Amino acid sequence: MENSEAPETSGSGSGSGRETTVSTEQRTSRGGWNAAIFVIFVEMAERFAFYGVAGNLISYLIKELHQPTSTAVQNVNTWVGVSTIFPLLGAFIADSFVGRFKTIVVSCVIFLLGTVLLTLSVSVIPSHSRKAMFFLSLYIISVGEGGHRPCVQTFAADQFDEDSPEKRKEKSSFFNWWYLAVVAAATAATLLVIYLQDNIGWIWGFGVVAAVLAVALAIFFLGIRKYRKEGPVGSPTN
Repeated sequence: MENSEAPETSGSGSGSGRETTVSTEQRTSRGGWNAAIFVIFVEMAERFAFYGVAGNLISYLIKELHQPTSTAVQNVNTWVGVSTIFPLLGAFIADSFVGRFKTIVVSCVIFLLGTVLLTLSVSVIPSHSRKAMFFLSLYIISVGEGGHRPCVQTFAADQFDEDSPEKRKEKSSFFNWWYLAVVAAATAATLLVIYLQDNIGWIWGFGVVAAVLAVALAIFFLGIRKYRKEGPVGSPTN
């Protein structure tokens, strides 16, 4: 089980006191804005990537894969629907088995793999295999989305205490900035990525998405010693 706190031992005397002191010091030295700021970056990148892929997806299916409009719309709706359902599975796995931190890390790597394969599918993959690789890449992204989306906001909340008015205010302030960052990322993706796709090339549009995710994942790892990591709570069916 993941745990950012040192375990307390039973018994009396100075030894027990020292263990409690270490536990308290570790708790207070982790979390807060010093940790949560790294989580904001990875969430911004994920939102930028998802909207960067989804925002102009129908145009690629029609213009590059030469699908009829009705087929393209159906494929986009199916992909968005699957991406919406997968977070239910991701939340169950995180809460029951592996914890939120590990789920975020694995899902971000999967998401990044999907965007890299998507970039390759519009560039170096032979034309006869391009369609299959493109759709495989999309659903790999859906799997990554399924692990990331239900965990990252809760993981950010784990970094803050609520045992005083000041700390509750700090947490509230963080989530104000959180939603501002999410909106900014989605807007930037809609404007920048679609412009690149329409005016410069699909490889640049999808390549920027992959690059932003890679940088954000590296930034997320920089804060690994600052996070409070809660372990899984157990299956809800037990």
